[in-house]
Amino acid sequence: MRILLIEDHVELSRWLTKALQDAHWSVECAMNGADADSLLHTQQYALVILDLTLPKMDGLEVLKRLRARGSKTPVLILTARGGLQDRVQGLNLGADDYLAKPFELVELEARVKALLRRAQGGEAPVYSCGALSFDTVSRMFSYGDAALALTPREHAVLEVLISRAGRAVSKEKLFDEVFALVDDANPDAIEIYIHRLRKKLQRDGDGVVAITTLRGLGYLLEVAAKK
Repeated sequence: MRILLIEDHVELSRWLTKALQDAHWSVECAMNGADADSLLHTQQYALVILDLTLPKMDGLEVLKRLRARGSKTPVLILTARGGLQDRVQGLNLGADDYLAKPFELVELEARVKALLRRAQGGEAPVYSCGALSFDTVSRMFSYGDAALALTPREHAVLEVLISRAGRAVSKEKLFDEVFALVDDANPDAIEIYIHRLRKKLQRDGDGVVAITTLRGLGYLLEVAAKK
C-alpha cells in the first residue's frame, strides 16, 4: 500500500518515512503543496498524510482540489494548526481524520490502520493463499505456523501478490506499487525480489505456495501443484 506523505519539515518527513516503511508501507514524500497536488493528480495512493502549512500551496487547498477531482483517497491531516476552526474546515473539505502535532507514533500508526481498514469496507481482512497468510492489521506474514521473515521490499512485493492471489500481476504493476517515484530503480529490479521470495517460500508439505511466471502477463501467486 502506497502512502503519500506531504510534509515540508525535512527531519520530520525523514523520521515519519522511516517509521512507516518499518511498518511495511511504501511511502512517497512531497515537500510542498504544488508537488503534492501534481502527484495526487497523476498517481494512486492508499492514503494521504497531509500537513496544512505548506509552501507553494496550502494543505487545505491541496485537499480541496483532491476532493474536487472526485477522489475518495483517505486523508489524515497531521499539523500543528490544531485550532477548532482549522479542524472543522479540514473535515468539511473532506479530510477523514485529524492528528495534531506533537503526536505519538503509535497513535499515528493506529489511525493509519483504521483509515485503511475503513477504506476496505470496515473490515480487517486476512489475505491467504495456501499456508501463506497476511494480516492487514498486524502487517505480518505467516507461513504455516511460523512468521515469515521478509525485508521491506520483499514484504511489499508479496503483499501485492497475495492481495491478488490467483490473478496475474504485471511487473510494471508491482514496480508501481513497491517503488516510490524517487527510488533509483527500474522494473527489472522486481525480478530480484521475486527470486528471493521464491527461495523463502520453498518447503515441503500441504499448502505450499509458489510464484509462477506467466510470459507476457507477469507473476501469479498460487498453491503449488503436488509432485
